[in-house]
Amino acid sequence: MADISNRVLELAIRIQQIPAPTFFEGPRGEFVRDLFLRENLKDVSMDSLGNVFARLPGRQKKAKELIVSAHLDTVFPASINLQIRREAERVYAPGIGDNSIGVAALFGILWSLREKNLLLNQDVWFVANVGEEGLGDLRGMRGVVERFGADVLGYLVLEGLALGHVYHKAIGVKRYRITAKTAGGHSWSDYGQPSAVHELASLVTQLTAFRLPREPRTTMNVGTMVGGTGINVLAAEAKCELDLRSESPNALSKLVHQVEEVLINASREGVKITAEVIGERPAGEIAIDHEFVKLAVNCTREQGLEAVLTAGSTDANIPLSKNIPAVVMGITTGNGAHTVNEYIDLKPVELGMNSLLRFVERAGERG
Repeated sequence: MADISNRVLELAIRIQQIPAPTFFEGPRGEFVRDLFLRENLKDVSMDSLGNVFARLPGRQKKAKELIVSAHLDTVFPASINLQIRREAERVYAPGIGDNSIGVAALFGILWSLREKNLLLNQDVWFVANVGEEGLGDLRGMRGVVERFGADVLGYLVLEGLALGHVYHKAIGVKRYRITAKTAGGHSWSDYGQPSAVHELASLVTQLTAFRLPREPRTTMNVGTMVGGTGINVLAAEAKCELDLRSESPNALSKLVHQVEEVLINASREGVKITAEVIGERPAGEIAIDHEFVKLAVNCTREQGLEAVLTAGSTDANIPLSKNIPAVVMGITTGNGAHTVNEYIDLKPVELGMNSLLRFVERAGERG
């Protein structure tokens, strides 16, 4: 398995070197599609969204299919420096853990199954999907789930840096772009007239003053704010992006209602406040005693690792929201995700690949 782990690492680096910002994953997707073809997998294709599919046949044609997925996209623009730095026990590179090594692990699972000459009961679909990050709004996984429907064994979602964690809950998310518009003017001669920047800042202060519950965990974040054309100008327009999250659909719904009530009443004479929904990730979960969860936990513990049950906002949100079994598992540990200092730890890769192989192998036995 050590040899396969090394191959996974080298492939992850090749994948990482291909820029794949959300909405521009095409070149990386084509690279993965060509690798699937080279591996002689069946039904290799790329859909209109850019998702890449390949099928490993099982022995039972009527058995439900297992879908193993990893997202192609990264948070980084195409202009980012993708330079790699190796240390004795780490590899540093933007996007190497989230999620280049996740995509590479699709092939690691395939290579391991073939090395052990394992033929599973049912087909395994390997999927490299688009649109997981940011404003991609899980569009790739929405298309994947629409393609396969509900009559599947379930989903194993790969996230590169999640080793030791088993995600079985999907955090609900709702995102808005809020715009403030005014007539604008000169900061001196028109002083006293509304500025869109001031109005938006006041609105953000009002929203972030809400007291949010710790249980269930619920959060609010203004991630971006832009506006104005000069230091001595009363801004005519300003915008911000608001992110709302909760472990509880009910708590999120309550927060959404509170926020929208403020937004509806925020406009006044000379000030127009508008908001558009720019993202919505549905919540969902499977119980901790579900076979998929127990299997993921056992496969992790067999490698001498602690298995932490947790919640997150991942591609698994889509199948979980539709009551389709799904878990998220990882390949290795690391840190700095979504930063230029992102890194992965090398030693745990073999443990992660072993746990993934055992999951796929045993899920097949249940088919």
